[in-house]
Formats: sequence, structure tokens, C-alpha cells
Amino acid sequence: MEYVYAALILNESGEEINEDNLTDVLEAAGVSVEESRVKALVAALEDVDIEEAVSEAAAAPVPASGGAAPAEGGDEDEADHDEPSEEEVAEQQEEEDDDEDDDAGGEGLGELFG
Repeated sequence: MEYVYAALILNESGEEINEDNLTDVLEAAGVSVEESRVKALVAALEDVDIEEAVSEAAAAPVPASGGAAPAEGGDEDEADHDEPSEEEVAEQQEEEDDDEDDDAGGEGLGELFG
């Protein structure tokens, strides 16, 4: 996440987002810089209008904590049933299996990107 923050700092200060500038910001923050991650981020941001992306993210609706709304065109009575569908049961089982795998190996995105 610190790599993205560094890119946002460069953007906000009007500096070019390139490998050297990004590395300088990260090193100034005391981050152990991985060159491959810097290159990947710079490449990913080449055609991105950061100001527009930040505006869109800020304007995106935040879902209510009560859960997802019923699908469009769906009958609300169907969404209120108490018994989970086979699909929901399968999804829940997959999530539990994934959690067990993550706990056992300690691997995941957090391990890859710090």
C-alpha cells in the first residue's frame, strides 16, 4: 500500500510518477524498496488519470452494513427467505476452506505485498 501512497504523494505534489521519484519517496519514508514492484506500479499507472480515479473512488456508494440489496427485478419476498440456497452454501464452504488454507500456510496477498 505504501507504493500507492507514494504515487499519490507524487501526483499531489505535481511530480512525475516514474521509477526514480517513486523510489526516492519510498526510501525517504524508510521503506525497503523492491524494484520489481516499483516498475509494476509505474507501468500500471501509465494511462491512468489519478485525479479522476480518486474522484470516482470518493463518489462510489458505500454498501450498508445490513448486507447486499436484492438484485434488480427480483422479488423482495424471495430475498427474505431464511434458508440459504445451494449456491450460498457452496460459497460459504469455499470461503471456510480458503480460510483454513490461509491459516495453515501463512500465505496470501499480505505475504506477497507486505
